[in-house]
Amino acid sequence: MTINIGHIKYANCTPIFTALASHFDCTGYRFVDGVPARLNAMLRAGEIDLSPSSSIEYAMAHEQYCLLPELSISAIGPVKSVFLFSRVPVEDLDGASIGLTAESDTSVNLLKVLLARKFGFANSFERTTLPLSEALEQYPGLLLIGDAALKGAASGSGYFCYDLGQLWHEFTGLPFVFALWIVRREAALEKRAELAALAHDLVAAKKLAYASYDQIAAQCEERAWLSEEALVDYWQTISYELTEAHLEGARLFFRYAFEMGLIPSLPKLRFFE
Repeated sequence: MTINIGHIKYANCTPIFTALASHFDCTGYRFVDGVPARLNAMLRAGEIDLSPSSSIEYAMAHEQYCLLPELSISAIGPVKSVFLFSRVPVEDLDGASIGLTAESDTSVNLLKVLLARKFGFANSFERTTLPLSEALEQYPGLLLIGDAALKGAASGSGYFCYDLGQLWHEFTGLPFVFALWIVRREAALEKRAELAALAHDLVAAKKLAYASYDQIAAQCEERAWLSEEALVDYWQTISYELTEAHLEGARLFFRYAFEMGLIPSLPKLRFFE
């Protein structure tokens, strides 16, 4: 049976997917490209079987899902690709309307949690597809994620720039789990053997990726706009693990999100076995 896998075409996913394609038989897989928000919707609708998807998507519909163990896209401190850009210092954003990327769900809710809980602010929020400079003419602050955030931070724009991974770590002392490898429970039952093989290969691909960042950077598409050295530095910043500390960070985020009415219930973390 073919496994339909969501493929986020951001630089943070490049090492795992490159190692998977380079070292393992992928003929039984169909990769479906999309930004996190689109893949979340496809996962919920049953259009794909699994994806490295927004952790908040798991919380929103956890009854439908289980998780692959040992895999995440996380930060233990700075993440370098989820930024609040601002015309003013963050301390001056209380009461402001903040522009939000249309590509993310987890980072949007993380920003809401941080502004309310870390800073004690009351803000309003609006989705926007405007590029950085145009958005900051309309809003005092703008949240960007992924490659757009990497490019914005590298542009030398002169705006204030706050890394949400770092803000979370300062606030809680815990990792922040931006994405989990989420599996639809129907797929876990119907394609159990195939998913077990994929889960094994993904953990092995993760370890191979750790040892080959230089080679991956030398061949990937992202080197057209980010240097190989910067790519390696970025990948070494990201945590692709899912340890007990990561899970503690995820549970705390879910608790804050539930208390703020951002998710309907507190999810239990259930794993594919």
